[in-house]
Amino acid sequence: MSTDSSRRAFIRRAGAAAGGAALTAGVPSLWQGAGAAEIVKVGFVSPRTGPLAGFGEVDPFIIDVARKALAGGIASGGKTYGVEILDRDSQSDPARAGQLAKELIDKDGVDMILVTSTPEVVNPVSDASEAAGVPCLATVMPWEAWYFGRGAKPGQPSPFKWTYLFSFGVKSFFDCYVSQWHELATNKKVAVMYPNDADGNAIRAHLIPDLEKAGFTVVDPGGYEDLTSDYSAQIARFKAENCQIFNTFPLPPDFATFWQQAAQQGYTRMVKIAQIAKTGLFPSTVESLGSLGDKLASGCYWHRDYPYKSSLAGISSRTLADDYEHGTGKQWSQQLGASLSLFDAGITALKNSGAPKNKAAVAKALSTLKTETIVGKVDFTSGPVQNVSPTAIIGFQWVKSKPGSKYPFDAVITEHAGDPKVPVAGKLSPYS
Repeated sequence: MSTDSSRRAFIRRAGAAAGGAALTAGVPSLWQGAGAAEIVKVGFVSPRTGPLAGFGEVDPFIIDVARKALAGGIASGGKTYGVEILDRDSQSDPARAGQLAKELIDKDGVDMILVTSTPEVVNPVSDASEAAGVPCLATVMPWEAWYFGRGAKPGQPSPFKWTYLFSFGVKSFFDCYVSQWHELATNKKVAVMYPNDADGNAIRAHLIPDLEKAGFTVVDPGGYEDLTSDYSAQIARFKAENCQIFNTFPLPPDFATFWQQAAQQGYTRMVKIAQIAKTGLFPSTVESLGSLGDKLASGCYWHRDYPYKSSLAGISSRTLADDYEHGTGKQWSQQLGASLSLFDAGITALKNSGAPKNKAAVAKALSTLKTETIVGKVDFTSGPVQNVSPTAIIGFQWVKSKPGSKYPFDAVITEHAGDPKVPVAGKLSPYS
């Protein structure tokens, strides 16, 4: 039996256990690795509840997969270590995320922290880890908002010794957007809705100039506050400017509010390309929009059609997606691969350190980490800045599923400028 097939059974069991894992989030697992001399404690922080809950929805399943894969412990430096995963829900609250990291460090004595999904979670956890001298590996947020947003300066050495991020950046979005937007004829006028937060400010500062250099006219009404309830002024301006491309990086509730108002006020009928980031990533948020979700374009940092395997669990992208659906009854989500890749890379660093209980050795292993995960390559030896390994964004579009499908929408890959190894499955269709 192939490794991929042999892993299906335990992943199905993981799916069955995922509901229970959700109920016990925050409760440490039983220590892993019978007979191991020492236990390595790994903290994991993500948003399971609150406005960012879509990012954490699959994490109980992934944590269970990781725990089963680590049941025999890990070998490093000639010794076998058990691994205990302590998972925590940030509740989408930056203050709580930082406090959880401090508790994991001070109370639980973790040897490493893994953290995922948006600056609201990743940055405070990274800051707490850096301050305490604990290795931390993160993913799923624009690297500029992580690196510069935490005090690093362009052209100067990195101020970070303990914290590392592999994730997409502004160039990842730019490459995807230009590739995808050229598939349709438009007037190249782009309406942007970037919030006044870490994501929005980083994207505004770096992406808008690049889009303008590429020949697009950007209409930016300025940053808005998260959880705004009335977008009439912005919509009126986009209509007056006849913006046929729309791009945004909002919290999921904010996009739902904006897009429903845009439909009521007639703007969606003018839009040929609706390019959504941060929300629009997951089936649940698109389904909540009903017919307004059809033909929304977005970008993925992982897809079931990715040609990569998990180094930890030994399974392909397609197997991970299929078994999540079989085990939970829910449609696969791109966060499956992202969260599992965090364990792929983090556990590899622990093994490579030769001393996973030695925090300096683990940090050094992270700084030289060069490996392949289920999302593709992670390489901290090649920049663009220290402590960062950039990953790709691949363009896709939500389209109504074929008759007989269990799910309303399907995510179809429409471009692969960021990673030509990823197969393209269709062409971008106009939103209206």
